[in-house]
Amino acid sequence: MTIQEEQLKQSELIRMGEEAENLLDNPAFTSVVNNLVDQSFQSFTNSKPNQKDERERAYHHYKALVEIVSTLQQRAAVREQIIANDNTRQEETDH
Repeated sequence: MTIQEEQLKQSELIRMGEEAENLLDNPAFTSVVNNLVDQSFQSFTNSKPNQKDERERAYHHYKALVEIVSTLQQRAAVREQIIANDNTRQEETDH
């Protein structure tokens, strides 16, 4: 991979991280996700022993929501790491 390709890849990762962070910081987004998580949990815990399909559906719904948030957090973390690495390289070249 050329330096230019690497920079483009890092620019894309930074952009994706910024978008992810914007979503995670958005009160409307977090409110919706939290409400959906609560609904999934309530469906799971309120299901009767013979309602296996409903319980599994609620569990998978919950896991999907957790995965979405985890992916967004991971993208934001990658962005932070790229920026930190760039800052470290810049400091090293300044000295």
